[in-house]
Amino acid sequence: MMIEVWVFHGNSGRHTSGVFSTRTLAEDWILHHRLSGVLTAYPPDRGVYDWAVRRGTFRARRDGHHSPAFIGPFSSAVQDHAHHEDGVRVAGCE
Repeated sequence: MMIEVWVFHGNSGRHTSGVFSTRTLAEDWILHHRLSGVLTAYPPDRGVYDWAVRRGTFRARRDGHHSPAFIGPFSSAVQDHAHHEDGVRVAGCE
């Protein structure tokens, strides 16, 4: 079983607005405040780039794929995630 934390980014936010140990706690908080944004599972103690490379879901194919400019903002579509609008999970956006 993969250990994960759940991170919420509001639609207009530049920074994370919440980090939770379970999806349930995160979604309760999102619903309580009627938030819109994306809730994503992240592996603790490892960057997403390294996580994706290790899982084989990303393969660096260009020289630029090893650069800080690429790795710093890297995210992976295979991370478990869900979009929320006004506190409610949007069906079909998972």
